[in-house]
Amino acid sequence: MSATQAIAEAFTTARAAGRSLDAYPGTPPATLAEAYAIQAAAIARWPDAVKGWKVARVNPAFATQFPEERLIGPAFAPNVHHVEAGGTAACPVFEGGFAAVEAEVVIVVAQDGPAGKADWTADTVAPFVKSMHIGVEVASSPLATLNDVGPGAVISDFGNNWGVVVGAEIANWRELETIDVETFIDGASVGTGKVNIKAGPLGALAFTLNKRAQQGTVLKAGDVISTGMITGVHDIRIGQQSRHVFAGAGEVSVRITKAVGR
Repeated sequence: MSATQAIAEAFTTARAAGRSLDAYPGTPPATLAEAYAIQAAAIARWPDAVKGWKVARVNPAFATQFPEERLIGPAFAPNVHHVEAGGTAACPVFEGGFAAVEAEVVIVVAQDGPAGKADWTADTVAPFVKSMHIGVEVASSPLATLNDVGPGAVISDFGNNWGVVVGAEIANWRELETIDVETFIDGASVGTGKVNIKAGPLGALAFTLNKRAQQGTVLKAGDVISTGMITGVHDIRIGQQSRHVFAGAGEVSVRITKAVGR
């Protein structure tokens, strides 16, 4: 078994069993190509359909080694949670692993991307937005130190994603430049931020369209794109609840549960 396949097997086996890992299972990928090769191998091993993608910024400290502004990871169909306005989603995380919530804008894709076209920008992607929603990414990995290892490690383990919560629609997003957002955990404010619709969500959508084209495939109509954290990455534990308030657009909550074996 190649190193790529061995790392993919270790992460997917741990996720399927709902258990943690004590260390990165091998040598962390040193390049984007290596990282996405492991991710592709892991996706191929996982039985669920990919229903979308999480997007995150690459830490500037790693920009020389991983020279792209963002990274992506798959969101699988059972981990995409649609909730009504003001609703709460129950989302699992890996006990003993990494677990965090991030307030994010989520885009539902309107149409399949054209094959081979990889020059999309935030100014040209609006036709691919079926709807824009308030939402949450639930980041979780069997490896508690995944983020510390670096972007290559994050990419290799499904982008550190284990949930995308799709909340109320932001019907007037075309008229907005920014939205103020605040995150609470168990009632206590843990972070505030402001999302710029063009640079943030639309930029993330453009990046994902381009990345998937470069990978020889396309985004699909109905895919969900979790477009990047707004108030920060907030550690959370099993049994806790987070609430994410998007000024003028509503709020959405998440209750954290324990991931169990499949």
